[in-house]
Amino acid sequence: MAFHDNDRLRRPGGIHTVQVGEHRVSHVPDGAVKMVPQSLFPATSQATWEENAQYLDASGWLTISAGGLLIEHGGRAMLVDCGYGPFPEPVSAMDHGMASMYGGSFLDGLRKLGRTPESVEAVALTHLHVEHVGWAAHPEPGAEAPVLGHADYLLSGAEWDGRHTTYGVTEQVIRALEPRVKIVADGDEVFPGVRAVALPGHTDGQTGYTITSGDARLFAFADVFHSPVQVAHPDWAIVGEPDADASARVRRRVLEQLADEGTVGFGVHFADVPFGRVRRVEQDFAWEPLG
Repeated sequence: MAFHDNDRLRRPGGIHTVQVGEHRVSHVPDGAVKMVPQSLFPATSQATWEENAQYLDASGWLTISAGGLLIEHGGRAMLVDCGYGPFPEPVSAMDHGMASMYGGSFLDGLRKLGRTPESVEAVALTHLHVEHVGWAAHPEPGAEAPVLGHADYLLSGAEWDGRHTTYGVTEQVIRALEPRVKIVADGDEVFPGVRAVALPGHTDGQTGYTITSGDARLFAFADVFHSPVQVAHPDWAIVGEPDADASARVRRRVLEQLADEGTVGFGVHFADVPFGRVRRVEQDFAWEPLG
């Protein structure tokens, strides 16, 4: 089935919910980055984006959403990632290709979904980049303690070991996370039906998560992909990735798995199409958004 609502490819993500067996799974938006596409994907050209213009907004920017995944089961709740944190005023950094960057709506999204931060028992941090750890490390405006400071923070040993050299991770962030960190390994079950999946490449310790309930399955693949355009172009590396070849191999492996198994994928940065399935198109792949 063709996807015709191209506006969703260009706008920041909203709240979306899917049912995965007995698990209720929701995208919780926090904010977005508007990127110069050639800055994010340096191997591309203006001609590349003329051919992929459906992904660009009216100003020519590529929308990279930020937020997290709420997983609910049997009255319990956990998160995978938690956005930027309280940064509602857009910041521009054109020297890094960012036309604007903002966060701050995550807690409102949680509440609209019927959850308070206090009801979240664990936050699985796929990796330590700033748009994934925000509300784990920062308080709500006017408060002192991090909003999610009561929860366990789950991440891989390799990711935590590299915390002092990860771009954007300040000592303040480390101090906020450290008391609640719990190390998880590939294959560990961290919540009923939720297992860690090692996905090194974007960072050495990046971890995704699968949710399995009966015959239903969802794969939250972290920053293996930053935009649905990469589903059709898995060889496109983003700027600054330490091992572009390793990242491309992981992208192809994840695409093959999603396509062959019919598993629902979750892309936290995928504009307003965070949930979808991958289908094969001859030798290539395509993203088919849900909803």
